[in-house]
Amino acid sequence: MKKKTCSWPGEDKLMIKYHDEEWGEPVHSDRLLFEYFVLDAFQAGLSWRTILNKRENFRKAFSNFDFNKVSKFTTRDFNRLMKDSGIIRNKLKIKATINNAKKFIEIRKEFKTFDCYIWQFTNGKTIQNKRKTLKQITVTSKESDEMSKDLKKRGFKFVGSVTLYAFMQAAGIVNDHIMSCFRYKELNK
Repeated sequence: MKKKTCSWPGEDKLMIKYHDEEWGEPVHSDRLLFEYFVLDAFQAGLSWRTILNKRENFRKAFSNFDFNKVSKFTTRDFNRLMKDSGIIRNKLKIKATINNAKKFIEIRKEFKTFDCYIWQFTNGKTIQNKRKTLKQITVTSKESDEMSKDLKKRGFKFVGSVTLYAFMQAAGIVNDHIMSCFRYKELNK
C-alpha cells in the first residue's frame, strides 16, 4: 500500500527522497542551516528541482557549506565559482553567499549559534500548520517577514520573506506537509 504524501515531488526520485527524508525535519546544526540558507537563496526565481539536482555541485563549490571557509573566499574563489557550470552562476547570489557566511559568523558570535538566533523567531518550536491542500500553503508568514527584516538590518543579502519562508519549510521551522501526508504526522509530535 502506497503512503499518502504531498504531491509536489511528483515522480522525481530525488525530490521524493528529499520530501520523505529531509523537508520539514527540524534542523539544529549550524552547518546544515547554512546549507539550506545558501540553497534557498540560490533558488530565488528558480525551481527547487533545479537546485536539488545541483546540490552536490554546490557542496563541492562551497566547501561542503563550511561557513568559516566560505567567509574567507577571495576574488579568486569568486572567479572560480563564476566559471563553475555545475552551480547557478549568478554573480549577485555568489557574492551574497560569501557576504552571508561572514554575517552568519557575526550572528554566531552574538548568539553562540545561528541555531539559537534563527529559532528565536518561533520561540524554539516548529510551527505546525494544518494545510489540507497544497493551495493552502502560503509563501510568507509574519515570522518570515520578521526574520527577513532583522537579517537585512544585519547586512544579509537575498533574504526576502519568500526565500526565508522556503528556508523555514526546509529547516523544519514550519511544518507545511499537508495533513494527509505521512510526514506531517511524523513531524507533528
